[in-house]
Amino acid sequence: MVTTSATGTNLGQSILTASNAGSGVDTASLVSSLVQAQFAAKNAALTKQENTLTAQISSVAKVQSGITGFAAGLKSLVKGGSLVTQPTSSDSAVLTASALPGAKLSGLSASIEVTRLATPQIATTATPFASRTTTIGTGTLTLTFGTGTVSNGALTGFTAGPASAIEIPIDSSNQTLDGVAKAINAKAAGVTASVVTDADGTARLTLKGATGSVQAFTLSGDTPGLAQLNVGVGEGATAIGSAAQNAQLKLDGVAVERASNTVTDLIDGVKLNLASAAVGKTVTLGSSTPTAGLSQAVTDFVDTFNQLQAILKSETDSATGPLRKDYNATGLSRALRGLTLTTLTTNAAAGAPTNLSAIGVSTNRDGTLSVDSARLAAVLASNPDGVEALFADGTGASGGGIAAALDAISTAAVDKAVTVNGKTERIGLVGSAALYTAAKTRVTDSEAKVATDTTAYQERLTKQYAASDARVAAYKASQTALTNQIAQWNKSSA
Repeated sequence: MVTTSATGTNLGQSILTASNAGSGVDTASLVSSLVQAQFAAKNAALTKQENTLTAQISSVAKVQSGITGFAAGLKSLVKGGSLVTQPTSSDSAVLTASALPGAKLSGLSASIEVTRLATPQIATTATPFASRTTTIGTGTLTLTFGTGTVSNGALTGFTAGPASAIEIPIDSSNQTLDGVAKAINAKAAGVTASVVTDADGTARLTLKGATGSVQAFTLSGDTPGLAQLNVGVGEGATAIGSAAQNAQLKLDGVAVERASNTVTDLIDGVKLNLASAAVGKTVTLGSSTPTAGLSQAVTDFVDTFNQLQAILKSETDSATGPLRKDYNATGLSRALRGLTLTTLTTNAAAGAPTNLSAIGVSTNRDGTLSVDSARLAAVLASNPDGVEALFADGTGASGGGIAAALDAISTAAVDKAVTVNGKTERIGLVGSAALYTAAKTRVTDSEAKVATDTTAYQERLTKQYAASDARVAAYKASQTALTNQIAQWNKSSA
């Protein structure tokens, strides 16, 4: 919106008011009318441009937010795992199971017996220290990993592994139990140290390794003070509360061991979390397809899609839409119209759905989607794995699932990089917003120039009419003097 300078206007009005007595013409109103006539059309055009660009910038933001929010929400749903077949356990007190990313678990059937859990070696100083800040002594602690045997709370055998021993220096700054614990933990070597205090204030050092039979460890100090913390064969300074052991289980009768209670490489696509040992008890694994979740996901997808299409229809309306001539916005609308026929899975089994149309989702004449609930229910009943595959967590504009296809459309419509003559440029709605913003800046600059020109023109007219009025006043004064002189002459001659 263009405005004139208040100071210039008031000054001009004062000059004209003082000089109007000469001509008798309302030159202030005349100047105002002339200025208005000179710049009215230009001001109106600039205001219209500014309003149009403001609406376009707002519309781009609305459309961009709609498509990116839709794509991100669908991607989050797919990655959450609620739309994929999950393994089931007949006894969660013994073990639980979950699907690994990308797993296809239809028809999963297995029996597992957990005979032993994986455990870590835990060693605690046998004799308590006066307090956690008791001075122990300086020197070097050496931590060695390997395999060991434990009997009656003592390490009865140990074979060092191939890894190099770890040296932990202890000096005057950390020669207490707390200091030693911090020094061991700082090495992040696989043994966690903590200080446990009793009600009387006495303290013990506890060392805990990782699970697995090759995670047994010894600790030796090279000075008498640090030797009070020794862990090893024949060492009485510490007691072994738990031995380093592998988990032992049977899969369909075949005995296997794993170093951890979290097992991801025993059954393809399945993550097992072992909770307790149950010798002689078989836990059955099966699978459950989330048909209700998939049906709801299709319905929610269509509803959200239609909300986005409503925004696009309004913003690109051929008569009133701010983005009716925006190629990126209209291109997005066209891309979305083809989504129901986009191939979403590759290498599908014969008869399996490969696109949304195959499960009852169709595009209406106005670009919105509709769901044939009966058709969707029938496909879910006959081919649930095929519907699940449409919601796979993949990548690419086709073949990677509906979330990947929508994400590809969103990326292309919002902010896609292209190379033109060796130069990378951003196109899409981001580019549209940049163009509209730059155009609005130019309009603002033009408005500022018009305001300056208006003030200058008004001041110039004010000065011109003030000078003209002064000349008229002088002519009137001369006329009055001449008239008076003639009257005197006539009076004298009479």
